[in-house]
Amino acid sequence: MTAHTSALDASSLPATAVLDEAHRGDIRGALGTIAEGDHAPRIGWGARLKTLLAILGPGLIVMVGDNDAGAFGTYTQAGQNYGTALLWTLALLIPVLFVNQEMVLRLGAVTGVGHARLILERFGGFWGAFSVIDLFLLNALTLVTEFIGISLGLDYLGVPKLWGVLAAAILVIAAASTGDFRRFERFALALVAGSLLLVPVVLIVHPPVGQIARDFLVPRLPAGAKLSEVMLLIIAIVGTTVAPWQLFFQQSYVIDKRITPRFMRYEKVDLCLGIVLVIVGAVAMMAFCAATFAGRPEFGNFGDAGGVAAGLERYVGPVPAVLFALALIDASIIGAAAVSLATAYAIGDVLALRHSLHRKPGEAKGFFLVYSGLIALAAGLVLTPGTPLGLLTNAVQTLAGVLLPSASVFLLLLCNDRAVLGPWVNGRAMNLFTGAVISVLVMLSLILTASVLFPDATNETVIVGVLVGGSLVALVTAGALALLRRRTCADGLAVDPAAGDRATLPRERWRMPPLDQLPLAKLSLPARVWMVVLRAYLVVAGGLVLMRIVGLALGGEG
Repeated sequence: MTAHTSALDASSLPATAVLDEAHRGDIRGALGTIAEGDHAPRIGWGARLKTLLAILGPGLIVMVGDNDAGAFGTYTQAGQNYGTALLWTLALLIPVLFVNQEMVLRLGAVTGVGHARLILERFGGFWGAFSVIDLFLLNALTLVTEFIGISLGLDYLGVPKLWGVLAAAILVIAAASTGDFRRFERFALALVAGSLLLVPVVLIVHPPVGQIARDFLVPRLPAGAKLSEVMLLIIAIVGTTVAPWQLFFQQSYVIDKRITPRFMRYEKVDLCLGIVLVIVGAVAMMAFCAATFAGRPEFGNFGDAGGVAAGLERYVGPVPAVLFALALIDASIIGAAAVSLATAYAIGDVLALRHSLHRKPGEAKGFFLVYSGLIALAAGLVLTPGTPLGLLTNAVQTLAGVLLPSASVFLLLLCNDRAVLGPWVNGRAMNLFTGAVISVLVMLSLILTASVLFPDATNETVIVGVLVGGSLVALVTAGALALLRRRTCADGLAVDPAAGDRATLPRERWRMPPLDQLPLAKLSLPARVWMVVLRAYLVVAGGLVLMRIVGLALGGEG
């Protein structure tokens, strides 16, 4: 750190965009504290380790939280129905996970403003309202699946569903309501450690390591399987591994933890550790299910996660079955907490409410009302006889597939907005990779939407047609946008970079100015094209899918 940087103190820095004063102050993580004014260089491994321990949390929680009840169902289904043949999908998702979460990490640390509020400020009221409303609906449905997971785990363990679900709901609400950020993070990291219960299950089942390694590194499709069914499961794996709520959660949680650009490298390490845990858990579930059910009557006939626990007991023994059930409950609880927080943070951001775990419920009534209300609603639906739980689970998967491309588009545009990120904007390589990922997500989303709306007409020909046609359209679109970008000399949101009193700041001290000081966003022609196409897609696909879901719920045809 240079002498100039060290000489800068908080009073000499330009104002920043922080919406809740509770987001300023010391970093009080589960495993350590960093004072707000601590700008000393970290010399030696000891000092760096202490800093890393204090920063650890956001990446671990968002990644392990994504291995929730829905993920347990998807990964175990892949293992029970197709063995380890689809492990390679997880390897391909590793860079996608890192790039997506690194971008929201950067946005949170640099801007101090949540994802939903940035969309509102930079893209207008329509997209701001859309981002919050769709997040609220999707997360409410996702929470129902978390409590379904809890009930399945409890049922296997012989715990009464009513009291178990109520106890889990009270625990999740209480953990966030103490007014102490550190207490919540310790609770969440204890659940992260609980995810390692899957490791002894693998050791007991001992699937073939060589085959796991080959299938993880070498893409192949299951022999004799229908392409349409395999593609839908691959889409489910993508949807459960890269979920829209993750973007909103990590950005806001980084802000609430008071992490600034100075600690970006440490937070990237935290994120990488989280990705390792989520991939280890996913590989473990596919592998031990493949080994347990191979050659058994249940192979190719997946039911639910409760059936997996029963199968483990039948063929391997009660210990791995109990460990699996406990891991399922653990994953569902951390998923419920993270998904509820993502929604409460987003609504607090957009409505300018106090929204921090540093505050007690009486100091942030709206924030905790949303958080607790969502959990109570989900638990109540699971406990209500006659609730179409299977339909709700399918609705989550489908809507997530439809909405994920839009979330990625906004993320890419924000990370090219120089008024927002200044010297932290994306580089060319990051933009090319993210653009390719978005194209793939759109194609997978189209296939998933078609399979829900027209299940009898979605076959191998349709899937191959979408993939080939979508790839050609993506290439043509990329070329056209590149030409337009040259002509307009613009890229994404074309605004002036850090100016005035921020121009001389070192990169690690640069923060976004207050929202009312930002220049108006000027969408370039390529960006406007993206927005028009995106709005049309969401209106058509989202509307048709919702109509289909409502029709099924009302007992209509199909």
